[in-house]
Amino acid sequence: MKVSNRLFFSSPPGTAKEEFVEGVVCQEGDIGENEMKTFDLGGSKVLIVKQKGKISALGTKCSHYGAPLSTGALGDGRIRCPWHGACFSLETGDIEDFPGQDSIPCYQVKIEQGQVKVRAKKSDLQENKRTKMMAKRDVKDERTFVVIGGGPSGAICVETIRQNGFTGRVVLICKETSLPYDRVKVSKAMEAPPEKIQLRSQSFYDDNHIETMLGVEATDLNAANKEITLNNGYKIKYDKVYIATGSTPRKAPVPGADLKNVVTLRNVTDGNYVSGILTKDSHVVVLGVSFVGLEAAAYCVNKTAKVTVIGRDSVPLKPVFGEAVGARVMKFFEDQNVEFVMNSGIKACMGNAEGVLESVELNDGTILKADICIMGVGSTLNTEFLKTSGLVLNKDGSINTNQHLESSINDVFIGGDIANSPVFSNDNKPAAIGHYPLAQYHGKIAALNMTGKAQELHVVPYFWTMVFGKSFRYCGYGKPAEVHIEGSLEEMKYVAFYMNQAGKVISVSSCQRDPIVSQFAEFLSQGRTLTKAEIQEDPFAWLQQLNK
Repeated sequence: MKVSNRLFFSSPPGTAKEEFVEGVVCQEGDIGENEMKTFDLGGSKVLIVKQKGKISALGTKCSHYGAPLSTGALGDGRIRCPWHGACFSLETGDIEDFPGQDSIPCYQVKIEQGQVKVRAKKSDLQENKRTKMMAKRDVKDERTFVVIGGGPSGAICVETIRQNGFTGRVVLICKETSLPYDRVKVSKAMEAPPEKIQLRSQSFYDDNHIETMLGVEATDLNAANKEITLNNGYKIKYDKVYIATGSTPRKAPVPGADLKNVVTLRNVTDGNYVSGILTKDSHVVVLGVSFVGLEAAAYCVNKTAKVTVIGRDSVPLKPVFGEAVGARVMKFFEDQNVEFVMNSGIKACMGNAEGVLESVELNDGTILKADICIMGVGSTLNTEFLKTSGLVLNKDGSINTNQHLESSINDVFIGGDIANSPVFSNDNKPAAIGHYPLAQYHGKIAALNMTGKAQELHVVPYFWTMVFGKSFRYCGYGKPAEVHIEGSLEEMKYVAFYMNQAGKVISVSSCQRDPIVSQFAEFLSQGRTLTKAEIQEDPFAWLQQLNK
């Protein structure tokens, strides 16, 4: 439809009209209830959504990796990205769940004589994302909020603190020497330098009066005195503190694990190191069949002579995807020249006189040439420094929180990998889940509660990976007793429903069936329950229940 040049809205005082595009994008009847469509506005696109009789106009792409939101899942008052599960409010365009940093534009809408008229900033149309306004530092405000941990959780927390009007001092303590970055890239794009995958620039933090202490580690927390001790000898007083120190990957406790080129993948330095030593003659051994291990194998295989993955289970990702899907994933990797040795492990790593890795011995005595061994066999939570703080650490190092991510000690909030916190889709039973978007969500919820905007957790875990051009998605939580698969595993176009002993569907995974996992995430978010009996009768009838 051709857009009229006529102006329908008044501009804010002092704003030039040429900064805006205004026009009719469609007729009111062109968009149905609970429908999403894109329309042209001045040579750009806007997303038009109708829900509960109201029409909204928003940016067309997810602010994370640019997925088209029109193909996503429409929830109750929000849109969920079809690729990675990020959520945006229909009312404001604000990001509500993650991954991502930014919100999306929300445009003005008027309905006149059946015409849908939209007014949008030209810059918003071009960018398709926006950063929320943040409060500035007021030197008269003597409060100090400290965030310990420069990962995805801490990065979102400091921003959200400022976005919600806090004018005191905000300090971000980062153990790494890099500003917060997209940690997902560590195993998927190992060559990426930190400055290329930073979430925000130093000028962003400076402009918003967020102090960043890089290469600094917290070594003690005195909750009675509200004081944090850092490894540089500095002590900092806090009014409230958010701790999201994440985890450190473990190496297998075998002889030779300390040899050069026996590595783990935790940070950008690790990824850069592995990328830098890979050659076409390298033999790479990956111990562990987690998402990270498989992503690392996928990254290395076309750059090296051989990649072998060692796993203790019968198939990769069995605890998450189940036997059948795991077997298909393994076959898919084998088709890309990745070799597997399953039901096995590494007994020892062996090196030369200079202490450099040369080979690994498997449990059955088999010797494999290995120039590099990447170990992904679990991780240790970074909470050792809190042992004398008064906080109670669980056996695994995690810390219990309430629905607001507050610990047993007032004004001490916990999030990310180290938080044993309620999971809404798991009947609010607590769990410690280490995953990027959940860590970001924790950062937001903690910041809201720290700034007095009481907000309870509403966690629906969402995982994904992309390897060799195929995307695998998973939503939910819990150990399944049974799996029901719809579609074709052979063609890698399927949906898998996972049920517990009681016959409740606790999770769903898919490949090439977007946006089904995002739709199930919205289904769970609305507090709905799906059963084995319903799946057997009609595996997709539940989609009709969304937003009703």
